[in-house]
Amino acid sequence: MDASDTPDVPECLTAPRDGDADTRNLDVPSTDAALPRRDFLRIAGASAGALLATGCAPPVAFPAAPAKGVERGRGTAESSTHVVIVGAGAWGGWTAYHLRTRGVKVTLIDQYGPGNSRSTSGDETRGIRSSYGDRASGELWTPWARTAIGRWKLFEEEWAKPFRTSFFHETGDVIMRATREPFITKTIDLWKANNVRHEVLTGDEARKRWPVIKADDITVAITEPDAGVVRCRAATQAVAAIAQKLGAELVIGRVRPGPIVNGKMDGVILDNGTVIRGDAYVFACGPWLRKLFPYMENRSRIPIGHALYFGVPQGDTRFQFPNLPSFNFPGVTGWPMLPVDSRGFRVRGAIAPPAPPAGTAAPAPAPAAADPTLQDPDLSSRWTNQDRVDGARRFLAARFPILANAPLLETRACHYESSVNQNFIVDHVPDTTNAWIAGLGQAEGFKFGPVIGDYIAQRVVGINGDPALKKAFALPTEQYDRPPG
Repeated sequence: MDASDTPDVPECLTAPRDGDADTRNLDVPSTDAALPRRDFLRIAGASAGALLATGCAPPVAFPAAPAKGVERGRGTAESSTHVVIVGAGAWGGWTAYHLRTRGVKVTLIDQYGPGNSRSTSGDETRGIRSSYGDRASGELWTPWARTAIGRWKLFEEEWAKPFRTSFFHETGDVIMRATREPFITKTIDLWKANNVRHEVLTGDEARKRWPVIKADDITVAITEPDAGVVRCRAATQAVAAIAQKLGAELVIGRVRPGPIVNGKMDGVILDNGTVIRGDAYVFACGPWLRKLFPYMENRSRIPIGHALYFGVPQGDTRFQFPNLPSFNFPGVTGWPMLPVDSRGFRVRGAIAPPAPPAGTAAPAPAPAAADPTLQDPDLSSRWTNQDRVDGARRFLAARFPILANAPLLETRACHYESSVNQNFIVDHVPDTTNAWIAGLGQAEGFKFGPVIGDYIAQRVVGINGDPALKKAFALPTEQYDRPPG
């Protein structure tokens, strides 16, 4: 594994086992390379032993960025409550973090480990923005996305230095369109309703500001100056490490739900037969929800998204952070290279075939045979085919012509999860009162991690919170018209 594939975890974050104060790892040198003991105590608000016993102040000042509809009360949970979380990705890791700050004992289980290459949160980077004028859930998502941006900044302020890296990069985001389409209009309306700082530019203004972008046909561009990009895999692994330092226990293994007895789930069962029991269970396992719960089979889809990373010209900083924002064109998103690990210039989307010559009709594509393995996150291939590479290169030639022949450095592919009602799901497993399904991030879930984890923790400890959110995130009763193919 390349050293940049995992965050450089300082000794002060070596995870104690449950009930083990492990103050030894707090006695670290006061250097820039590690978090000094006094600073860790300042952030945590107590010694490690007291933190594990009482779940006092969180190490990141998230109360400074309150989330709409999420309460900070402790609910009905006691410090002896034990919650088992299946899935240590973005949602599971942040849920573990927030439950520990509420004083709840946590066992976090993942079959492959946080940020693994099969997971939805296993890509290298994710955009953090609040432009949801194209989403039916935009009214709910926009204020949460704004809170998430604030919380990612707080996370960066507190943890970038101890991990000796950077997680959040305030690139800004620009959306460019040839016409003022409904997506643009609705996004501006949502931004105004939520007091989001933004700009509306003409095509001429956009071309002047970013001359490396070929935007001859653009008439309108909207920007969100404080949007950004997070190093996804590194952040997912860091959150899991912090949750462990707060007392969560991480178990690597595959589980299946235990039996439901008198309306309650009775444990989860590892492949070796070991039963892990808690007072409550949270299944935040992304595309694996369909494998664990037949109820989810035709209420969700798990398409595979592909991201390509291209090399930028040597010595040319115009395509690097902070000199270019993340960008959005119809069907394509991307952002500049982040020098912290220089994965490359990212492009996602752009698979449309080239236009046929004038006066000729494009041939009808032959229907592709359905590959059942693409519906199984354990078996699906994450190889990016040549059609996607060619599509990305056509996009670069059209919009970033200097990069038209840039070398392709690497590709990443992961399952996204979408629900039939186009919204997140945070609700009880059917016929239970102590087990939860938390997932279906609609290809946007990672950015909401610091907020959705807080909300899931709230629900698990007995706080229903905003009725509108509870209704919006309920398990859908409707189904897709046909099975996935």
